[in-house]
Amino acid sequence: MEECISVFDMLKIGVGPSSSHTLGPWRAAERFLGELRADTKFTSVRSIKVDLYGSLSLTGKGHATDFAIMLGLSGQNPEYIPIHNIAIIIAEIKAKKILHLGNEIEIPFCFEEDIIFNKNFLPFHANGLTFTATLLDTTEYSSTYYSIGGGFVVVEERVNAKKKLQIKCAFPFQIQNADELLNYTIQENKSISEIVYENEKSMRSETEIHHELMRIWNTMLECMYIGCHSKGILPGGLNVRRRAFDMHQNLIGLANYDSPQTWLEQIRLTEVKFRQILKWVSCFALAVNEVNAALGRVVTAPTNGSAGVIPAVLMYYLVIENHNAGDAAIKQFLMVAGEIGSIFKKGSTISAAMGGCQAEIGVSSAMAAAALCELMGGTPAQVLMAAEIAMEHHLGLTCDPVGGLVQIPCIERNTMGAIKAINAAELALETDPKNAKVPLDKVIDTMWQTAKDMNNKYKETSEGGLAVAVNMADC
Repeated sequence: MEECISVFDMLKIGVGPSSSHTLGPWRAAERFLGELRADTKFTSVRSIKVDLYGSLSLTGKGHATDFAIMLGLSGQNPEYIPIHNIAIIIAEIKAKKILHLGNEIEIPFCFEEDIIFNKNFLPFHANGLTFTATLLDTTEYSSTYYSIGGGFVVVEERVNAKKKLQIKCAFPFQIQNADELLNYTIQENKSISEIVYENEKSMRSETEIHHELMRIWNTMLECMYIGCHSKGILPGGLNVRRRAFDMHQNLIGLANYDSPQTWLEQIRLTEVKFRQILKWVSCFALAVNEVNAALGRVVTAPTNGSAGVIPAVLMYYLVIENHNAGDAAIKQFLMVAGEIGSIFKKGSTISAAMGGCQAEIGVSSAMAAAALCELMGGTPAQVLMAAEIAMEHHLGLTCDPVGGLVQIPCIERNTMGAIKAINAAELALETDPKNAKVPLDKVIDTMWQTAKDMNNKYKETSEGGLAVAVNMADC
């Protein structure tokens, strides 16, 4: 049985600024608590230390990795925690030096000493972290996890099994690569979204699929809305000024609305010349990633650092391309995007610590391009071509966050990824797939080879590129 990755694995609701450095460690902390409970050791915990390795250590402070670990160990859920509670909980832990483990028992915890930043890399993956609990009888219980991108967390033993498989389900259509997906669409005479929907129905009811997809979209929409109505300086010390607010005000003027949905309707009434389209798409992407940089709630798509591309392109379709589009189009878009993302994850990586920013912005742009192409009437072959075009022009993109923060150049890169996605979809729609020279699977293979060849200093370590050319003093 092949690895089955659901749309809801690729599109996760969580807290910024990073899926691999924030959401992943948060989920790892939750898993460690689960292990302690399963082994009946939870109530015997006297203290906990956490060791961070590699990229998690080098850029962990800029990505709020330490905050995420404390929140995870405190039993908080990143999908539902009220955003304003985050600062309160962290401040209390720092001040009292006490952590409410699993929100049940109190243990001493000094975040300056009990979260240890080790610059060395573990051999399995660049994002490693080890939790060590000291029990009342002075014995220790340890587990090591790897945050492999997109909020996915694994342990080495399972991934290094004889078969590199994660058996989670029994999809009727087992898909490992783009060729297999295309063959299924031909064999079943279905669109890509229809194939994905059949797979999802093997795990969830149609009602649940509808509810969860719309919850994802509403989170994206609310994120764009918040970002477009928030101004000021982003946290972290780079003094990055939010731009979505001013751009949005210049675009929408004195429109009257009182909710994300009425806001969407008002945008449909605005002028849509080419420059305005560029600005709107850029504004949507900026808004999401400014919220992400401020530890707001976003949808990992496929990562937090690239969370703005997919909502920006879907919003473009809804407010500019098709004013009659509704829930059906939204669900169709998200299912195609999720499937394309899963193919990249299986064939390459969605972790910037493994593949540079091509694994984040490049993959998100490919996901968005494919989804938009299907909504615009593209055939399955054209949809896959759209994904290929988008990724082809992100190959080799490095990850070099200034100050280890998901701000420079990350926020702007989402605008570029979104615009490229729209362009890629249009190019694919105007092309006969029979004349395509580069299949999607070849681009995915090339992306993975490029990732392996890329110097580690360009893989989310802040040791190369803009991260060293621009320093905190410049900001």
